[in-house]
Amino acid sequence: MYKINFNHPIHIHFIGIGGISMSGLAEILIEEGFTVSGSDSKKTPLTEHLEANGAKIFYGQKSDNITNDIDCVIYTAAINRTNAELMEAVAQKIPMLTRAELLGQIMKNYDNAIAISGTHGKTTTTSMISHVLLEGNLDPTISVGGILKAIGGNIRVGNSETFITEACEYTNSFLSFFPKISVILNIEEDHLDFFKDIEDIRHSFHQFASLLPEDGTLIINADIHNYEEIFQGLSCNVITYGSSASADYSAQNISYDDKGLVSFDLVKHGTFCDRISLSVTGDHNVSNALASVAVSELLDIPMDTIKHGLLSFTGTDRRFEYKGELNGVTIVDDYAHHPTEIKATLKAAKHYPHKDLWCVFQPHTYTRTKAFFHEFAEALSHADHVVLADIYAARETDTLGMTSKGLAEEISNLGTDSYYLPDFASIESFLKDHCTSGDLLITMGAGDVVNIGEDLLK
Repeated sequence: MYKINFNHPIHIHFIGIGGISMSGLAEILIEEGFTVSGSDSKKTPLTEHLEANGAKIFYGQKSDNITNDIDCVIYTAAINRTNAELMEAVAQKIPMLTRAELLGQIMKNYDNAIAISGTHGKTTTTSMISHVLLEGNLDPTISVGGILKAIGGNIRVGNSETFITEACEYTNSFLSFFPKISVILNIEEDHLDFFKDIEDIRHSFHQFASLLPEDGTLIINADIHNYEEIFQGLSCNVITYGSSASADYSAQNISYDDKGLVSFDLVKHGTFCDRISLSVTGDHNVSNALASVAVSELLDIPMDTIKHGLLSFTGTDRRFEYKGELNGVTIVDDYAHHPTEIKATLKAAKHYPHKDLWCVFQPHTYTRTKAFFHEFAEALSHADHVVLADIYAARETDTLGMTSKGLAEEISNLGTDSYYLPDFASIESFLKDHCTSGDLLITMGAGDVVNIGEDLLK
C-alpha cells in the first residue's frame, strides 16, 4: 500500500470529493498543506466550501481531470471500475488509496484515535462525544458523517492528539483503521450486498476489535447477542455498557419531558452516579449517551463537563431533525433506512407532542428492501399513517422484483393505514390534503426523501 508522508505534502486528487466523508478528508489535507483537487457530479455547499479553501474541483468526471502533477488518487467503494478518472489513474500508474486507507493513515498521526462503529448510531454518537470533547477543551480533530452545527460542518481540524471518526463496516472499510479506542454500538444484519450473513458481519467486527493495541480499549454494547465473542482472545481493555446493571455503564429511571426530551440515571458498576439530561429524544439515544460517557471518562473528562457537553447536543443533520411547521403540522426528517432504526425513530416520536404520526418512507436499495421486506413492514406499522415513495436505487440496477407498492400492501395487511404514490409531487399534494393541525410528519430514508418536507415548507 502507498504510504503518505504527512511531513512532505503532495498533490492528492479525490474522485467523488463532494461526499460527506471524502470532503472532510480533503479538508484535513488542505489544513496540513497538501495540494488538493477532486471531481464530482455537481456543485454543492461542501464542494463550494472546499473551493473557498483552495481545492481545485472539476464538475463531471473525465480522464482529462487526471493531470500529470497528481501524486496520489483517492476513491471510494462506490466508484465503478469503469470510471474514466480511475481508469486514467491506473493507466498513468499513479498510486491510489481507498477513502478508508487514507483515513487509516491519518489516524496513525494521533495518540488518541477514537473510532465509532456499529450498524446504527455512528453519526449521532460521534457527534455526542465531539460535543463533550469540545466542552472539555480537548481541541479534537473531528470527522463526522453528517453536518454538526457545533463545528459548522462535517470536519474540524484541531491541534491535539485526539481524533474521532466514524468507522463503517461496509466493504470492511473499518479494517483499514488504526484506533486506540474503539466503540461497537450494535451489530445487526445490513449491507447484505457485501456480507454473506450475520456471522460474516460479526467476524468483521471481531477483526475490527482486534486492530486495537494491547493498551487500547474496546467499549462495547453488552446488549449485543453473545457480545463476549466479539473480543474473545483479545488482550485490549474492555468496557461494557447496556440496559443491564451488570454492564459497567447502564441507565435507570428513563423519563421524558413535555417536549419529548429524555433523561436518565447514570449507573456505574451497579451504583448510581448522576442524573443525565439530553436535548434529543428516544431510548436509543440513552444507549448512545452511555457509550459517550464511557469514552469521555476514559479520557479523564470530569462528569460535569460530560453532562454539559451531552446537554448541548441537539442532534445532527437528518437525525430526527426539526424542519419546520406547516398549517400546524410539525415536519421532522430522519435518515433511518434499516428496520431497527425506523422502529427506534417511530418509538421516539411517540414521546414527541402530536395527534397523528405520519411517516413518508423511501426504501434505500432493492437489496436491503428484499432482505428485510417483512421487517420493514412491521417497523413502519408503528406509525399511524405510512406513505411510500419509490425505492431509491443508489448503486443498484437490478430491482430483484421489489416495489414500494408491494411494501405498502404488506403494511396495510398489518392493519396500518398505508399508501404508495409514484412521485414526490403526488406525495406532497396528498399530504397537504390529509395531514391536519397537530400532526407529526416524518420524512424518512437515506435517499432524497428530505426534499418532500422541504418542498412543503417552501
